[in-house]
Amino acid sequence: MKIKIRHQEDRDLPHIAEMFEYEDLAENTSQIPYNHSDHWKQLFQSRSNESVQLIAEVNGKVAGHLGILMSSKPRKKHVATFGISVHPDFQGQGVGSELVDEMVQLCDHWLNIVRIELGVFTENKQAIALYKKYGFEIEGTSRFDCFRRGQYSSTYKMARIRPDLLEQLS
Repeated sequence: MKIKIRHQEDRDLPHIAEMFEYEDLAENTSQIPYNHSDHWKQLFQSRSNESVQLIAEVNGKVAGHLGILMSSKPRKKHVATFGISVHPDFQGQGVGSELVDEMVQLCDHWLNIVRIELGVFTENKQAIALYKKYGFEIEGTSRFDCFRRGQYSSTYKMARIRPDLLEQLS
């Protein structure tokens, strides 16, 4: 299966909205299911100066999305966070790995990002393993951090420091 990573375009918005119609996908994010494509358009436009939006495409279909959000605060310009979603039809097939790999390359070599942060539900073992594969470490737990399916859930706070800078500190 050939996975193409490219920049998100307006034509992708209905496909991103369609992914979040799957409750299981929305459940592992901080988004709610059934958001209209206008929601995504507004969200991405409001962050356009501080974000990079990537699409994973397989055979012309949107297989996944990853958004990098860089801090607008002057003293935190070296920090970014991200959100990722993979269409249920393409989960477990390397789409998430391709998106995270491309994000890490962009952050390290083009965006001058030193620290990449994220939150992940503590029971999302597959995602945690993916992030650890790319050098992310668990830095803490936020209890009762998100409300989903009628109950509160906890998240791990994970981060990755650019390896060349870690070596300099050693």
